[in-house]
Amino acid sequence: MDVILPCLNEEAALPWVLGRMPDGYHPIVVDNASSDRTAEIARDLGAEVVSEPRRGFGAACHAGLLAARADLVCFMDADASLDPRQLPAVSSAVAHGEADLVLGARRPVASGAWPWHARLGNRLLARRLRRRTGADLHDLGPMRAARREALVELGLTDRRFGYPLEMVLRAAAAGWRVAEVEVDYLPRSGRSKVTGTVRGTMRAISDMRRVMAEHSRTPVMGQEPPGSPRPPGP
Repeated sequence: MDVILPCLNEEAALPWVLGRMPDGYHPIVVDNASSDRTAEIARDLGAEVVSEPRRGFGAACHAGLLAARADLVCFMDADASLDPRQLPAVSSAVAHGEADLVLGARRPVASGAWPWHARLGNRLLARRLRRRTGADLHDLGPMRAARREALVELGLTDRRFGYPLEMVLRAAAAGWRVAEVEVDYLPRSGRSKVTGTVRGTMRAISDMRRVMAEHSRTPVMGQEPPGSPRPPGP
C-alpha cells in the first residue's frame, strides 16, 4: 500500500511521521519545491522521494498518485498533525471492498490543534458537501484511501487546494461509496501553510468554492464505481 505525503518544508516533522508508518505502508514523499532538507531527510529515512517543482497542494498529491504503483493508495499530510498508525483504520473499508473512498474525519485531541477559522470554514464546506453528494461527511479530511487506478480514471484537474474537494465531488458523481472514520488531529509541527493563518484558510476556501462552482455546472456522469460489475454484452 502506497502512502502519498505532499511536502513543503517538512524536515522537522518527517522523522516522526515516517517513524510511525505501519508495516506494509510504503511512503512516497512528494517534495513540492522545499527550501529545506525535506527530500534529503526523507531519503535518509527510507522513503521514496518524488520531485514536483510546480507549487500547489493538488500538484504534489497528483504527482504522488502518478508515481504510486500499489493497488490501494492513501494520502495524508506530513506535518505530524495526523498519526500514520491510524492509516489501517482509514484504508480497511476500501481494502475489504466495503467503500470506494474513505476520509479520516479529524477530531482534535489537544488544544490548538484546529484554529477556529479553519474549523468554521471546514464545517460550512462539509455541510454543502453533504447536501450536494448525499455522503454523510463531516470533514474534508486530508487522510484518505482509495484504489489507485480508479482515482487516476477520475481525471482530477485541480492542482491547488481544491484537489481534495474535487476528488470527493467526482467520486460521488461517479457513484462511489464515500465514507469517513474518525482520526485524531494533533497540533502540527511548525506553522501551517493553510490553517495557520486566516489568509491561508481563505485562500483554500476560495479554491474550493471555485471547484464547487465548476462541478455544479459540469457534473461528472457516466462513470461506474471502481470494481463494480459491468452489464453483460449482447
